[in-house]
Amino acid sequence: MKKHQIILACTAVFLLLFYNESVGINISIFGVVLTLLISYFFQEKFVDRSHLVLVVTSILSCFAFAWYGDAASFFALALSILFLQFKTQDGQLKMLQVFPLIVLNGFTSVGRIFMFNQWLPERKIHNDLAKKLVAFVLIPVIFLGLFFIVYSFGSDHFSSLFTDYELDIDLPQLIGISILGFYISFSFWNYWVPEVCYEYNPKLSNNFSNISEVKNQSTFSFLDLDFERKSGVITLLLLNIMLLVFIGTYNYEQFFEVVQKTNLSADTHERVNAVIFSILMAVGVILFYFKGGFNFDEKANSLKNLAKVWLALNVILIVSAMIKNTEYVSFYGLTYKRLGVYAFLILAIIGLAVSFQKIRKQKTNAYLFNQMVWYFYGTILLCSYINWGNLVTNYNISVNKGVEPVFLSGLNFNDDTRREYFQKNNLNGKYAEAVREELISNYQNSSFLSKALYYEFLDKKK
Repeated sequence: MKKHQIILACTAVFLLLFYNESVGINISIFGVVLTLLISYFFQEKFVDRSHLVLVVTSILSCFAFAWYGDAASFFALALSILFLQFKTQDGQLKMLQVFPLIVLNGFTSVGRIFMFNQWLPERKIHNDLAKKLVAFVLIPVIFLGLFFIVYSFGSDHFSSLFTDYELDIDLPQLIGISILGFYISFSFWNYWVPEVCYEYNPKLSNNFSNISEVKNQSTFSFLDLDFERKSGVITLLLLNIMLLVFIGTYNYEQFFEVVQKTNLSADTHERVNAVIFSILMAVGVILFYFKGGFNFDEKANSLKNLAKVWLALNVILIVSAMIKNTEYVSFYGLTYKRLGVYAFLILAIIGLAVSFQKIRKQKTNAYLFNQMVWYFYGTILLCSYINWGNLVTNYNISVNKGVEPVFLSGLNFNDDTRREYFQKNNLNGKYAEAVREELISNYQNSSFLSKALYYEFLDKKK
């Protein structure tokens, strides 16, 4: 199929799936359709394992959204399919560029739709079937419609033969869904990559291309490499000493000082925030000193070793923050935010490990960001596939922490466990529970395309 045919076909599929429907399984079906179309029409471009992995994650994300229908599974579905399309169509570009391109095409597609020569075929028709459709169907229908309008003004009985019927069509919605479907299909299949992206792409490479030039490059014009190297050694040595002192005081306050339970929340937030800023600055320091020449400087071994020590000390700091967060969980139970802290700290350890690899393998700064895009994507997938709400509920009930009815009613996808626990202990989540039960009822009473399958396996509350 040609580009314009795929766009029109996807628009028709979108219209069939979403007309008179709300968001639900229809998004998953549309996602599967897009994935299968990419896999079928561009299979010759599937040149490495990452394409197959993205096809699998796209399908799994579609099933996840069909089951949960929540924001996490939607982002997983959207990113999976966009990554697959981007990797297939422009495999030479770094995946880091997909995010600005999504935003860019979101705006430019509105104008590019009217640049017909970019996506519509030439006007001359060569296909016999198309010629027959135009000659035998389209032209007669146009003239028939024009004369019907004329004759309708001249005879009420003639007009009533065709107008005394009422079609059950919501015309504004039909037009709106058609426009939205066409816009999404056009943006997806006919996206635009500016020439500057191809020109900038080499700068996002994982490896240095001009090592001889980079070797002699200094950061500051007023300092030669020898002074800059010694400055880096002094800076990292002092930073390591300061971080050692901070880790000592941090852990002393955390494990040896008696903290009132009422202050535990504030203390945990303060310590985690300090760790977050420390990690961001730690990565910044590495990116500053190892953006170029020091990666290949034979005299920079001391600088490299101090940088590795700096990274290791930051890992120790992260582990300390994890222990503090675990202490917080042991007192108050799990929440989405506390799970989010674990996720961030794990990603921080991965980021530091990638930074270590960057130094060891003499990679560019872009290497760190190129790798972290995939780890961030993996985190989104993990968030969408696991029922965290039910996990939090089961854990909190088992340890009898964080089991306030309103809190449990505010969690997602824990309904069987929540109902059983509330019934057993005669609890009521009040307004939060009422909102949750209304949401369940709405999904259960929706048409098939508007459903989230999770709610179909819940008993209807009497």
